[in-house]
Amino acid sequence: MISRRDFLKLVSGCAATLPLWPGVSRRFAHGDTLGATQDRPNVLLIILDDMNNWIGCFGGHPDVKTPNMDRLARRGVIFTNAQCAAPLCNPSRVSFFTGIRPSTSGVYKNGMPYRGVMPDVVTLPEHFMTHGYTAAGGGKLLHSEKLTDPVCWDESFLRTVGINRINPFPQSVPVCGIPDFQGIDWGPMPVDDTEIHDGKVARWAGSVLRRTHDKPFLLGVGFFMPHLPYYVPNKYLNMYPPESITLPALKEDDLADVPPQGAKWAVPHRIRRIREYGQWRNAVAGYLAGISFVDAQVGYVLDALDESPYLNNTVVVLWGDNGFHLGEKLHFGKSTLWEESARVPLIMAAPGITTPGGICTKPVSVMDVYPTLNELCGLTPKPELECRSILELLQNPQSSAWNGVPVLTTYGQGNHSLRDERYRYIRYNDGTEELYDHQADPHGWTNLANESSHAAIKENLKKYLPRFDAPSVPTT
Repeated sequence: MISRRDFLKLVSGCAATLPLWPGVSRRFAHGDTLGATQDRPNVLLIILDDMNNWIGCFGGHPDVKTPNMDRLARRGVIFTNAQCAAPLCNPSRVSFFTGIRPSTSGVYKNGMPYRGVMPDVVTLPEHFMTHGYTAAGGGKLLHSEKLTDPVCWDESFLRTVGINRINPFPQSVPVCGIPDFQGIDWGPMPVDDTEIHDGKVARWAGSVLRRTHDKPFLLGVGFFMPHLPYYVPNKYLNMYPPESITLPALKEDDLADVPPQGAKWAVPHRIRRIREYGQWRNAVAGYLAGISFVDAQVGYVLDALDESPYLNNTVVVLWGDNGFHLGEKLHFGKSTLWEESARVPLIMAAPGITTPGGICTKPVSVMDVYPTLNELCGLTPKPELECRSILELLQNPQSSAWNGVPVLTTYGQGNHSLRDERYRYIRYNDGTEELYDHQADPHGWTNLANESSHAAIKENLKKYLPRFDAPSVPTT
């Protein structure tokens, strides 16, 4: 069996080619000069937590109100078939910032630090700092304070995460009235946006954008919402009267054709208990309110960018670390390999490069952002990245020349999902399988894995499973 370290030496991605950002010289494109230059674009990274496709421009929910993310989408390209590397905070974020898959690193769950197994890895902000950028990060970027790597940032703001992101905290919990529900709660807070952690992070990010910068910058802004619990200012919950919102589609026997491993992850008792207490509409309203709250914080950051001198020279990337079920597949949560957990929003806007209002349905990974920014900004290519630049799709979202491959999502050692433009194939570590035709069956209600008529499709997707499944990193 090949070792993890040897495998890390073998992995390679697509080498970046010449950048297409206006004003970037060829000498920087080749990466042979590492000094700072104002010809290079700035980068604004915005990360959302547990965000599914319930954003207006993605059409995931008919009632959601997200004017600010929608206006960002009008400037660039939305990727409606973007997938996370792992349906959980820490492994998803580690893979994004390192460009290394969970199946290679062994970072599968929360509480697993990455430096011990990848001591020499160069994270995205470190790579930019090496090329003369100033890197500033605030909020939830990596998963938690003890896993946040201080060498990644020249400047950081409010590293601390957890329940203290909400201040003040409700005096009596659970607010929703379901007892002993392990942090699954929702309800109004009589506070202003600025009293909640995300509001503070947004205002800090705005202050960074309003500064005078003598070097190009990379600014990372991590928001907690719409992560549970959904405690948001009253005005956002008032936008979603529970009696009038649209509930997700649910099939009562949805797990009947699902292998035991998948059914175990679904924890159907959560949504069953929510429904028994008559709280499903309130839970969905709470999630929608959390989305609108974080949309307002995104708007504050975008306003600061618009008012700054950097608007026309800043690449903006907004993405979610993993999706979230609100009852679909009889699940309330994340940590599955189905569509609702693995699919995430991705919006990229690069002035002069992206097609305004572009919609890309090609399968991509959010890991692809790292090599794409390398190419856009003229940085030295990194062939060890297990992802590739999607610059071609930024310019032509439905490019017929794009050589697309199924996108991999991993949850735990040996459990994988592959998504192409039509199908999702899932293989668990015990060999059991699922296959869904999301064109004919958008909800993923019918498992086709045992149908002979789909055997060739399944076998083709299986070719893209990783050839190495690293052992799990010890948790801290």
